[in-house]
Amino acid sequence: MVFSGLPLYHSGPLARKTNGEWEVLASVPTTSMRMEAFEDEVIGKLGVRLIIGKGGMGEKTSKAMMEYGAVYGAFTGGTAVLASRLIKRVKSVYWLDLGMAEAVWTLEVERFGPLIVCMDSHGNNLYAKVREEAEKAKLGIIGSFDAQ
Repeated sequence: MVFSGLPLYHSGPLARKTNGEWEVLASVPTTSMRMEAFEDEVIGKLGVRLIIGKGGMGEKTSKAMMEYGAVYGAFTGGTAVLASRLIKRVKSVYWLDLGMAEAVWTLEVERFGPLIVCMDSHGNNLYAKVREEAEKAKLGIIGSFDAQ
């Protein structure tokens, strides 16, 4: 498996095999944070430059993205059928014995998205920014009740 420069899509696809060929029926993005413990090594050792998923990643991954020039693109949740329509074919499947959702799928896609770059190679993190702004708004709301 050669990953250098390729995207990695965090997904648990639903697929069927017909006449020896796999067809992806649904490919929902899955919560990326589950991979936080390993993603820095995936970026550094395998050369992945685009992680696609939902929910963002943590500090270890952010540091690896800055070091190696990678980004995190969020694919909108609830769009499993849309994503599957953008998958042109399944090139290969590894470790299917782990189950369909845990196997590694090599997919050929076309115009895969829309994606929102939520974490970039400069340390910008849209998720952290939104959390920070929400926390400030929450404190403002709570403060207005305290003032009454």
